[in-house]
Amino acid sequence: MAEVVLSNLTKSFNATKALQDVTLTVSDGAFVVLLGPTGAGKTTTLRLIAGLEKPDSGDIRIGGVSVALETPAQRDVAMVFQQYSLYPHLTVRDNLAFPLRSPMIAMPEADITKQVQKVADVLRIAHKLDNKATNLSGGEMQRVSIGRALVRNPRIYLMDEPLSSLDAKLRADLRIELKRIQAELGATFLYVTHDQIEAMTMATHVGVLDRGRLVQFGTPREIYEDPVSTYVASRLGQPRMTLLPADAFGSPRPGAAQIGLRPENIRQGSGQRATVRRVERLGDQTRLHLTMGPHQIITLAEAHTPLGPDDVIEIHPENPLWFNASGDRIR
Repeated sequence: MAEVVLSNLTKSFNATKALQDVTLTVSDGAFVVLLGPTGAGKTTTLRLIAGLEKPDSGDIRIGGVSVALETPAQRDVAMVFQQYSLYPHLTVRDNLAFPLRSPMIAMPEADITKQVQKVADVLRIAHKLDNKATNLSGGEMQRVSIGRALVRNPRIYLMDEPLSSLDAKLRADLRIELKRIQAELGATFLYVTHDQIEAMTMATHVGVLDRGRLVQFGTPREIYEDPVSTYVASRLGQPRMTLLPADAFGSPRPGAAQIGLRPENIRQGSGQRATVRRVERLGDQTRLHLTMGPHQIITLAEAHTPLGPDDVIEIHPENPLWFNASGDRIR
């Protein structure tokens, strides 16, 4: 595995700037997630590291060495895509072995057999090795696709929304599996997603991209608790942070245009009157959907709250976040 360093990376496609001066370090053994909506520059970043695109400016260093002049094959990276990218006419065994039989690696067959078995055991698909790829479920096919990357033991794994086409339960299961595999192998992962749950549960560090710019980089907890802007604050947290006019609860912080409230920042008690519109019981927590004048607010309640629709309560903020008119955080 190796550290990957992006320095002032810029890439445009005609008049569209896909990346603008991105500087980022993916430490050896880290699980870094790039988070942002469609068009933020996530996939472009992966393709630049893989060598599938050339930057307009800036540099990419893997293991301390610039790879700017290297071909994709020379960079020794593995990429997993959203779609499975398997050879349907081959068995699982041969799909996993395929990268190891390439001229660049040319591993002896005895070693290929051992490596394929090892990866199949890690992914828990050893019992499927002799099945054709077309006889697998969606989750099994994605495991094989991930296995084709793992079997090579590259310097970094690049993953482009590999779980997004799976159903919710399978996605949750594979999130756990991927994190387990990464931790066991000590592998370096750069993982792209727009799914905040994947970012919160798997990442050691999260990079938030906005229209090609890296606007914040830190641990999931840092991004959640200490966002630099309303844009970053809205990327993590389920349900999303509520943004209200700064004076919604009285005197605002000087210079503030908005107050940001996550469910845990809202307390019941003396304060502003709010009406319960819906009680959402989720097992591990209960959410109250409130209206306060024209504003919609979501907060937490006790598991067996007696509150119901049309009940009126009083609420007040606790440790809210403040933002100026441009959406930047006021500290």
